[in-house]
Amino acid sequence: MIIPWDKQYTQAVISLWNDEAVKDGYKELSEESFEHIFVSNPHFDRHNTFLLLDNEQVKGFACGCTGDDLPLGDVAGYITCIILAQDFVTDENYTMMLKALEQRFKQLNKRQADILFFNPMLLPWYIPDTPGHEHNNAPGVPVTSRFYAFLLGQGYVERTKQSAMYLNLTGFTIPEDVRSKEERAQADGYTVSLFDPSQHAGVQEMLAGFDNPLWHKEIGQSTANGVPVVIAAHDNKVVGFAGPVIRQETGRGYFAGIGVHPDHEGHGLGTLLFFNLCEAFQNVGANYMSLYTGISNPAIRIYEKAGFKVVKQFAIMRRELEQ
Repeated sequence: MIIPWDKQYTQAVISLWNDEAVKDGYKELSEESFEHIFVSNPHFDRHNTFLLLDNEQVKGFACGCTGDDLPLGDVAGYITCIILAQDFVTDENYTMMLKALEQRFKQLNKRQADILFFNPMLLPWYIPDTPGHEHNNAPGVPVTSRFYAFLLGQGYVERTKQSAMYLNLTGFTIPEDVRSKEERAQADGYTVSLFDPSQHAGVQEMLAGFDNPLWHKEIGQSTANGVPVVIAAHDNKVVGFAGPVIRQETGRGYFAGIGVHPDHEGHGLGTLLFFNLCEAFQNVGANYMSLYTGISNPAIRIYEKAGFKVVKQFAIMRRELEQ
């Protein structure tokens, strides 16, 4: 039997998650983290959250979310997760829970179901072969998971893969060839440093060059509120960024991304920004960095040069919904 969310089953869902979701690398949940990730999230919808019960025992948990304020939110519903107990992992049970999510999306006039990094319900996961280092968000479905294989069989299209990459910052140094590249950029009038509102201008103009609402929000707010951001400037006008420079409680260096305005590409600024970002994280006491990027993103070469390794892959998936 599938029912909408009922808070009396909270502890049972947490136990299910800690028994099953952790097998795909997700971090364990506590009552506090469950509340933070799911129930208190502004996009939580009890009618878009489902429980599979068997003799009053929770055997499945499914959650999706919607919001016209989200990227693609006017047309898409986001699937956050479907978790099943080991003895209930069947295509039939997956299908029942998936259909419940999709039906709710259609009730809200959504035309597609998406699994992607714009989902505001952030699911932390452990980075393999590390001392408990974690990433704050899963950008899709782990490609090694049973759920991934099921979705492919249900007609979900894999639109791309995201590579999760990791670097232990112990011993990180900026190599000499990157220092030399920085000197050449300076000769062309470019500087790379932390943003200083008394010296630098043009943040919004720079962000307008990117079709990325998350960057607009995070970098715009960070530079306005005094959160450190590594920037590239030309004649004191900001033309690129990497950051923000935030050390999370886990010891991870958190940042939203890296970008160079199209009018200023070709000067090696992406490399300079990223290496200076790694150094900035060292300076604020971060122990490691992790990020995810598209498998065809040319920036992978920059990350690999800095010492990053691919540690996990996630699939970005979509299905058009029949109305």
